[in-house]
Amino acid sequence: MRLDHVSYAAGPDGLDATAERLAGELGVELVDGGLHPRFGTRNRVLPLAGGHYLEVVAALDHPAVDKVPFGQAVKTRSEAGGGWLGWVVAVDDLTPVEERLGRPAVDGHRVRPDGFDLVWRQIGVMGLMNDPQLPFFVHWESDPAEHPSKGGHDVELVSLEIAGDPHFVTAWLGEPEDHPLDDVDVRWLPTNGGPGVRSVRFRTAHGEVTL
Repeated sequence: MRLDHVSYAAGPDGLDATAERLAGELGVELVDGGLHPRFGTRNRVLPLAGGHYLEVVAALDHPAVDKVPFGQAVKTRSEAGGGWLGWVVAVDDLTPVEERLGRPAVDGHRVRPDGFDLVWRQIGVMGLMNDPQLPFFVHWESDPAEHPSKGGHDVELVSLEIAGDPHFVTAWLGEPEDHPLDDVDVRWLPTNGGPGVRSVRFRTAHGEVTL
């Protein structure tokens, strides 16, 4: 199983200011990713090496935000001051995940500023809302050439630090406890202060940066 992307909820200063702050630390600019019409959110995106990307996401003043889990999760995290929202894994087939979790995946899409509509299916956001250590799952249905990592910088996502229970999380993933992801190192921390993504380490042209 491989990491798809990591999500960072905008803070009180808003989407643009949060994205600019992270861009300054990483030494690269984030681009306007567009709107998630079904979720009532919008994002800025940093394509990364290795098929990954970083998104900074914010809730809009839109009724959809309070009707769908992803919009609710973003709004709640932003209202708490912003920060790491969660991690997302990509799978080639969602059927085993649907069977394991006992519910169907839902459609997602994002309309980029150029008008292109990125399409995927996802499952597990309610798990993230209830327990932030848990990732959710995506299966991309758009052409792989349109994946948000395309045109990526040479910034590389190296590792995740997650406050959580490795046994519980890897059971959710359906992966071995000592090797939950094929492409990124996962380091487990105690849950003092609550579960969830604590930090993400990147390798940049100016050295390693931890956010």
